[in-house]
Amino acid sequence: MQITRQADYAVRAVLHLARVGNTERSATSTIAKEQNIPPSFLAKIISQLSIAGLLHTSRGARGGVTLAREAKDITLLEVVEAIDGPIQLNECVGNTGACTFEDNCPIKPVWCDAQDELVGRLKSTNFAQML
Repeated sequence: MQITRQADYAVRAVLHLARVGNTERSATSTIAKEQNIPPSFLAKIISQLSIAGLLHTSRGARGGVTLAREAKDITLLEVVEAIDGPIQLNECVGNTGACTFEDNCPIKPVWCDAQDELVGRLKSTNFAQML
């Protein structure tokens, strides 16, 4: 499993905003330049994170982007799932009836445990911890 480039960019953008703090807005052009993210791609990411309730955006000369909540209240899982959707290591995890071997499958418990560990780790990691 590999997160998308878009999710990676989203994590870097949120981390940049966490460093700046909630009191100061950042221009998307600044975030794009400092994080080496293509500006047009960043605009889409910012929009998705805003819709997810993770960022506030404002237009105009004094506009910019800020975190919608404190960095300690935004998890890595929230950012990744806002971009990539729910984490699912295999279609059988959390999807009853997706596999013909489901009733007698020695692999499914491994996938389920691995996903639970990954989701738990991302959920327990917030952006204040990463500063």
